[in-house]
Amino acid sequence: NGTQWVFETLYSSANVGSSATIAIDSNGKIHISYLDSVNSSLKYATNVLGVWMSITVDTNVGNIISIAVDSSDKVHMSYYDPSSSDLKYATNTSGSWAITTIDSPGDVGNYNSIAVDSNNNAHISYYDVTNSDLKYATNAEGTWVPETVDTIGTNATSIAIDGNSNVHISYASG
Repeated sequence: NGTQWVFETLYSSANVGSSATIAIDSNGKIHISYLDSVNSSLKYATNVLGVWMSITVDTNVGNIISIAVDSSDKVHMSYYDPSSSDLKYATNTSGSWAITTIDSPGDVGNYNSIAVDSNNNAHISYYDVTNSDLKYATNAEGTWVPETVDTIGTNATSIAIDGNSNVHISYASG
């Protein structure tokens, strides 16, 4: 088909870059979230300024990470914090990184997936291990509201928003 793959190495350590997720903004710039296993850190890398730059967004995090970019090219990340067994959310919509705990009773946040709607509201699907529930949370009303979608149990979720801002979640049951 004539397509040539271009490879760029951001880190060459075997313990940096696991659980990488990627999103592309409206200018074609790349945004990557990934785990630095050496430091148990959530990292963010981008080429927005023409060169690769990375920062640590949060520490003591696990390897379940998801990233999305909104219509204003702001970044939204959901991730699991194994030290507290919580679902967390990080965003740079205010110009600096802000971290929020979305759901915390029990062991929640595994297998999370994030999407952003046309109003730049975040939507997250995830697994509640304690109750074996598929859960969903959004900040569309201004505050985070977690809710149970299905009580069948899951070990994987993926979320998408269509052009009418309808939420679609796929998941593996049982």
